[in-house]
Amino acid sequence: MLIIPAIDLKDNKCVRLSKGKDSSSFVYNEDPEKQAIYFEQIGCKKLHLIDLDAAFGRSNVNFETIKIIRKSISIPIQLGGGIRNLDLAKKYFEAGINNLIIGSMSVEKPDEVIALSNQYDDKVYISLDILEDNIMIKGWDENSGKKIQDILDIYNSAKIRGYVITDIQNDGMLEGLNLDFINNFLKKINQIEFSKKIIIAGGLTDYSDLINLKKLNLKNIEGIISGKSFYEGKIDLVEAQKILN
Repeated sequence: MLIIPAIDLKDNKCVRLSKGKDSSSFVYNEDPEKQAIYFEQIGCKKLHLIDLDAAFGRSNVNFETIKIIRKSISIPIQLGGGIRNLDLAKKYFEAGINNLIIGSMSVEKPDEVIALSNQYDDKVYISLDILEDNIMIKGWDENSGKKIQDILDIYNSAKIRGYVITDIQNDGMLEGLNLDFINNFLKKINQIEFSKKIIIAGGLTDYSDLINLKKLNLKNIEGIISGKSFYEGKIDLVEAQKILN
């Protein structure tokens, strides 16, 4: 299981939000390229990159920065935020992005996302942005009307790589992982034939969260994302990976 550091881009700067609210952004690093290089230098095996401007409907703000980051590091990048059509998805793949995380489009245009995953086998994650079992879309501002199980039913047999599950209520709050939230999801997938990867986001605070996470049924968990827990100095990523190992 990997510790996956996050860079959230807003106005070409590295920021973090609280509960995904656009107005809550705080700048942690004005040079996201250097931040990405640092993550690779300390041994991180993957980067979680989110285009917040695109997620909130402001397209093309960060695209050049994303390309610069891709050229500056060799580790895989998983990218999400505002990917709402096939042309943009293919543009990112052509730019060398390894995995895409697709949220709103996976709810509103599932046939297109399934077609994309057929073309790019094992490269697409579905973003399950969850608020009280509801799947949220459009930068987490809109209730899609779908539940977790609805999305699992659509994509369980598709050629996606897996799911990035985010506990919105807990995201960026440094209040600890919500183990009930994670267990609830694990129970849902244990009821079906499930072979996809899972990446957990939202709520990681300190090393005790990682220790508690390891006690769960981890056979499908590929990694956990570290955002504010790293930027606020709550965890050291090298030490965190040792715990997960």
